Amino acid sequence: MAKDKSLTSKRKSSNVSEVHAEEIMDTKGKKKRKKMEAEEAPVQIPHVTLTADDKKQKKKKKKKETQKTRDSEISDPPLRPVGTQDLEGEEDLSPEERRVLERKMKKILKKEEKKRLKAEGETILKPEASGPIAPQQALEYLTCWAENRTEWKFQKTRQTWLLQHMFDSEQIPDEKFSVLLQYLEGLRGAAKDTTVQKALALVEESGQAPEDRDVQQRAHRAREVIQLLS
Repeated sequence: MAKDKSLTSKRKSSNVSEVHAEEIMDTKGKKKRKKMEAEEAPVQIPHVTLTADDKKQKKKKKKKETQKTRDSEISDPPLRPVGTQDLEGEEDLSPEERRVLERKMKKILKKEEKKRLKAEGETILKPEASGPIAPQQALEYLTCWAENRTEWKFQKTRQTWLLQHMFDSEQIPDEKFSVLLQYLEGLRGAAKDTTVQKALALVEESGQAPEDRDVQQRAHRAREVIQLLS
């Protein structure tokens, strides 16, 4: 009987230890499974609820960015040749077509600029070239009037030049001045009145500079003109 009791107690203790070992293994297995599930589980981003203030701030931020973009477009417009204007339908062109169009416009502007500079250059050179030519043409006009009246034609520009320089012996020599006096006999209207007034002013000026040879020479011609036209 004593042996049976000892065997029973041994069996019970071995069963208890086996049960305890199984519980420990189950606990370890559960912990391991939980750890693996935690590692494999996807990270969930918590849902953020936007309040009314957050929405307003977001709209303001977006509006500021849009305004900033517009300001940059205004301050830095696309390069375009000066003087060109937007062509109808140009907004439908591709970037490459726009570049081709701008190159064409630049070429056209360059040609126009060259023409303008050429015209200005000719305008500037004409007075310089006409400097020595004008007296010659005016004197030829006067000679033609005196010697070949049938081919002579009235030219106001030539007459104006003669009236402006008639008192200057360097521009109109004495032999031509005598012919000019004959020409002045037919002078009428405002041209005659202006010529007489200018001659009177020269005579008056000569009284203030009696020793100035050039002034006295112009006054001498002025007196002849006054005597002729008065």
